[in-house]
Amino acid sequence: MRWLLFLSRLAFICGIFFLLSISLLIRNWTNDEAISSTIIIIGYFIGLIIVPLVNICYLAVLLVRRKLSAYVPVWLVTANIFFLVILILYIFYFNDPYYHQK
Repeated sequence: MRWLLFLSRLAFICGIFFLLSISLLIRNWTNDEAISSTIIIIGYFIGLIIVPLVNICYLAVLLVRRKLSAYVPVWLVTANIFFLVILILYIFYFNDPYYHQK
């Protein structure tokens, strides 16, 4: 199950970049376009794929009745679930068509 640990670490990094890309949406704190585009690509596009995929893998491990903490540290699982919740809130709240109406 080394692949699950690797995917969990990758999802954690993508989750951090997702939070950074949300902060770039609020305020552009970088002056370099290359850094901004890298943060946005890793955060939005790769994060939208990896974070839900890892959480589905967590669910599959739990459905097989194996102990998840034997493969992945608990803080990493908690952080990835937190990033999934933030991702879902972002998708449903900020992209709501009624949110942008005046």
